[in-house]
Amino acid sequence: MSLTKQSFGIMITVMTKWWTPTVVRVSGDKSVRGQLRQTEDGRLECDFPERIIFIANHQLYSDWLYFWWIAYTNSMHGHIFIILKESLKYIPIIGPGMMFYGFIFLARKWATDKPRFEHRLQKLKSSHSGPLSGSKGLDPMWLIIFPEGTNLSFNGRASSAKWAEKQGMKDLKHQLLPRSTGLLFCLRELKGTVDWVYDCTVAYEGIPQSLIQENRRGKYGQDIFTLPSTYFQGRPPKSVNMYWRRFAVSSIPIDDQKAFEQWVLDRWIEKDDLLDEYLQNGRFPADDEGGTEDGELLTNSGGGKKEPRGAGYIETEVRPAHWFEIGQVFVVLATLGLVINVLVKSWRLLFYGASSS
Repeated sequence: MSLTKQSFGIMITVMTKWWTPTVVRVSGDKSVRGQLRQTEDGRLECDFPERIIFIANHQLYSDWLYFWWIAYTNSMHGHIFIILKESLKYIPIIGPGMMFYGFIFLARKWATDKPRFEHRLQKLKSSHSGPLSGSKGLDPMWLIIFPEGTNLSFNGRASSAKWAEKQGMKDLKHQLLPRSTGLLFCLRELKGTVDWVYDCTVAYEGIPQSLIQENRRGKYGQDIFTLPSTYFQGRPPKSVNMYWRRFAVSSIPIDDQKAFEQWVLDRWIEKDDLLDEYLQNGRFPADDEGGTEDGELLTNSGGGKKEPRGAGYIETEVRPAHWFEIGQVFVVLATLGLVINVLVKSWRLLFYGASSS
């Protein structure tokens, strides 16, 4: 399974490089200092943990493709799991593929969603034994969830405003109000197996914000940068902009539902402010403090402990680290084809053999 996921991650990276190249700008706050870096040949490399819960605002149907590339830059593209709305599993080819990869689909009806959600999360926190060492451990896992539940759209914007009015709260300007139930369930179920929640605020250049504020149909990111227009018509966003930060699970009030709801809302208000800054300045803020020119700094305390320097702004593109990796896609496809061929022939042999006897 992880090998085929890796192959798909590489395929996405190559398709994006060849068919729909775009600039990617990455920055973060000091919580991810030392975990974002640019290689000598200009590629992005991330150094996030092997097991994280990953949250983000939801702008496009293709958000998850860019996040899969982020996993690739961290060598985690074979261990990604995404929580998506159920309607997406009916997309031809892509939907069945996502089901095969063990992605979690939610109908947004908790009575229906909870049992299947619980079943999948139990699998994600199960221990395994290493085949050589015999040691027990947890499989690597990046679990991606979009707390808004769907991407920003005309209907979603109206629903968010209606909900805000009903609750007596202020609606957000650039996002939908987040839902906390799914994320809280994840954190509680995976408690003790995940130490960090990573948050990405993403923005795409080329979306007319003035028209979004007027809530006009057909002027949202999902309407402009569709999957067909991006990958088949060669019209990607002018740039993809990401701002990263992380939060220790131990600092999040997961035992108090009301406090947790406020915690999530506070994070989304901060993200709205970040999006304001992006729209005003054309970029997110960046941490370029600490450290020295070679990226490290000897602190005055802690016995000369070295601290990493902030990455500042990293401007890069979606591309593979090595072109020979493309071969992995075809190797896995050929292997799967061989396995399917053997299974079909075996089934025919058993079926027709039993019939003739």
